[in-house]
Amino acid sequence: MTADIDVVIPALNAARSLARTLDSLTSGHDLKLAISVCDGGSHDATATIARQAGAIVVETEAGRGRQLAAGTTVGSAPWLLFVHADTRLSAGWAAASRQLMARPGRKAGYFRLRFDSADPRARRIERLAAWRCRTFGLPYGDQGLLIERAFYQRLGGFRALPLMEDVDLVRRIGRRNLSALDAEAITSVERYERDGWIARPMRNLSCLTLYFAGLSPTVIRRLYG
Repeated sequence: MTADIDVVIPALNAARSLARTLDSLTSGHDLKLAISVCDGGSHDATATIARQAGAIVVETEAGRGRQLAAGTTVGSAPWLLFVHADTRLSAGWAAASRQLMARPGRKAGYFRLRFDSADPRARRIERLAAWRCRTFGLPYGDQGLLIERAFYQRLGGFRALPLMEDVDLVRRIGRRNLSALDAEAITSVERYERDGWIARPMRNLSCLTLYFAGLSPTVIRRLYG
């Protein structure tokens, strides 16, 4: 059975969230999916959870860009969907994806960012993310990315960068080829609660600014850990 979409999930010690992510992908629609979980060396039950859910486990070196690239080599579906292991897609994601897949001219799409928290600070960051996407065409990886495989391959795919792999790819995709999909990517707030609701966005902005200024992602990674 040929899949409509090959789903690629990079994971590293993601046992706490992976089952919910996989369930959100497989429930409530008739799309044919082939799911690959690209494990960067987990020491928990990540691989077991993935296999129990029927996903293919691809073992690779840690590094999200490298893991994402490895996952695309497994299947041959005409579309690719990249989703983080701590992100689940809302009901209606499949219908929104079908609309993009049937629309001529648009080759990639992303979902609205939503945090799994009632904290009002989460709403502010969501609004900032929506503005960033509208204004600059820069969705981040935690918003998911649906892209036509042939287009992805023409662009050269994900590069083995230590960070900014998502920004690097969407810049090559180009704003005119990106569509906002009418569904949500519901993402963990763990990093914001750990690092701070102000400090974490400022860190992200600093990384983005340095990247656009031409600094190597390897150097940025050393600066920000």
